[in-house]
Amino acid sequence: MKINFKEIPLKEFLEYKTMYYDKIDFTIVQNSFELLKQEIKIPFIIHIVGTNGKGTTGRFLAKYLSSIGKDVLHYSSPHITKFNERIWINDFDVSDSLLDEAHKFLQKILDTPLLEKLTYFEYTTLLSFYLSSNRDYLILEAGLGGEFDATNVATNDLSLITTIDLDHQSFLGNSIKEISLTKMRACDKVMIVGSQIHEEVYLHAKIIEEERNIKLLSLDDFKIDVSSLKNFFPKYLLKNISLVIATLKYLNIDVDIKKFENMKLNGRCEKYKNNITLDVGHNPLAARSILEEFKNKKINLIYNSYADKDYEKVLQILKPIIKKLYILPLDDKRVVKKSDLMIVCANLNIITDVFKNEIIQDEEYLVFGSFLVIEKFLKIEKSLDEDIK
Repeated sequence: MKINFKEIPLKEFLEYKTMYYDKIDFTIVQNSFELLKQEIKIPFIIHIVGTNGKGTTGRFLAKYLSSIGKDVLHYSSPHITKFNERIWINDFDVSDSLLDEAHKFLQKILDTPLLEKLTYFEYTTLLSFYLSSNRDYLILEAGLGGEFDATNVATNDLSLITTIDLDHQSFLGNSIKEISLTKMRACDKVMIVGSQIHEEVYLHAKIIEEERNIKLLSLDDFKIDVSSLKNFFPKYLLKNISLVIATLKYLNIDVDIKKFENMKLNGRCEKYKNNITLDVGHNPLAARSILEEFKNKKINLIYNSYADKDYEKVLQILKPIIKKLYILPLDDKRVVKKSDLMIVCANLNIITDVFKNEIIQDEEYLVFGSFLVIEKFLKIEKSLDEDIK
């Protein structure tokens, strides 16, 4: 059946879109953006690239800018429970009516071949560009990479580099150098490099500084003190807040450190209940941060992983804090086979069971292993709460 992409509503439209791809064709989103940018006024763009910390850095920054009266759109991915979470405007997820307006506009200006070929992420990125028109700031979180990421179709005014580690090697490269250069080549004018676990990242940044003739800054170029926030956030979030403070200082915005104290982020070491913590981390870098937060404790880990992630390394890192691992069943072809995960757990001497939708009140739990894991767990929790009522 032939699909008329010019007429169908957004929800149905996205269901036909490719969310994951083997090869990136940057020209499709580039050609689409060339048509769109003639119709909108693009704000000051802050582009965030890195392996971990992009979402939290972007949201902390967006919340701060919004709190001082700036008109801000923050585009991030993926979402936990609802698509609208991907586009955050001045402290609220985008409304269905605004999404519908943006979708109809893109349907009007883009021809059918472009509408057909754009991927899920590319199309969502274009929606965010349209909805950012005439605002003060557009904060864009890169998806897989930097240089050929859909978020890099526009010239960015400032690039923030969060922690870089090995991830998505099939797209980005097999070494820290390859991944760093691919991500940092998204920079157009000014780059601030945040906290890194690999010192070589700073050397690769200097290569980009010369190659692209951009201004290079690091956290050392700013006076930053987050010590007063230690009781409010885990250590890895303090690193992201440090990058946010550097950004605010670069923008000549006065920093009131107390504004961060009440900023809570969903799914980032989030205390969902007294005995349940949620974290969307899914790679070794995230696992190391979690290990630091739960050191000298034993917790029940509710977990699953995509097959292409280094889940064996993740579990090796987390093993010292795992009392028991509960595999959360997921209906997704990208998820690792249960038998493969069980073998890894057995080799690591981790006691394993399948999660049976039961939480013991006097036990502590960590739900960890991607947005998909958190989304599924929250659906289960909601149904359990409704049953109790």
